[in-house]
Amino acid sequence: MASLLEKTQTLIQANLHEMVDKALEKNSVAVMKQYIRDAEKNLDQLEDAAATVGGEVKTLERKYKEYKKKADKIDRNIDALLMQGKTDLASAAQTELNSTRRLQEQYHEQWIRQQREYESLLNARLKLQAKLKTIRQEQKEMESLLRLAKSKEITVKAIKSLDDLTGIGDGDIARLSESIRSRLDKASAHSEMYANSLDNQMDDILGKSEIDLQLEERKRRLGLSEAPAPSYEEEEQEEAASTVDE
Repeated sequence: MASLLEKTQTLIQANLHEMVDKALEKNSVAVMKQYIRDAEKNLDQLEDAAATVGGEVKTLERKYKEYKKKADKIDRNIDALLMQGKTDLASAAQTELNSTRRLQEQYHEQWIRQQREYESLLNARLKLQAKLKTIRQEQKEMESLLRLAKSKEITVKAIKSLDDLTGIGDGDIARLSESIRSRLDKASAHSEMYANSLDNQMDDILGKSEIDLQLEERKRRLGLSEAPAPSYEEEEQEEAASTVDE
């Protein structure tokens, strides 16, 4: 029983620094959860042991009281035998009384010792329950802090990404924008060149047509121009006129 009590006391008085250091190294509360599972297991064993010792205490108390009652009765009988002059019977009863008293004292000592053990186990149980309650609360707090830490890490990562965009990224975007603007300027220049060329061609065509008309008019005035061949409609009109004359 002492080994279980020592184990329980060691667990209750355990230094949590090492456990917390391991939890920090692994960035998790798994170590603390394992500590809680071990404590719960020891608590169950402690409760079983306390129940066993408590039963023994009641048994020893009952035995002590039985032998005390028996011894008290023998003690009264001895007095009665001596008053009756029955010395031999009184001597035998005294021997039985001595044996009964020894057993009574032995059961009393065992009862007191087990009672102390039982009280120690109950105190250890209360302390362990209180420790478990505290550790569970700390576990929840650690889990909450861990979630907060992970959230902040994600936030920092996002901010760093934004810093990259506003830093090196701005230069890349600026170069890309300048490249697009250069292509746009080049296309605009080509468009203006083609528009000017088209205007010149149209001017040339229109100018040439006007000159041709002017020269043709001069040729008709000078009689240098051949009469144009009559069209199909003109031939039909001439034939219709001839028919009317006849």
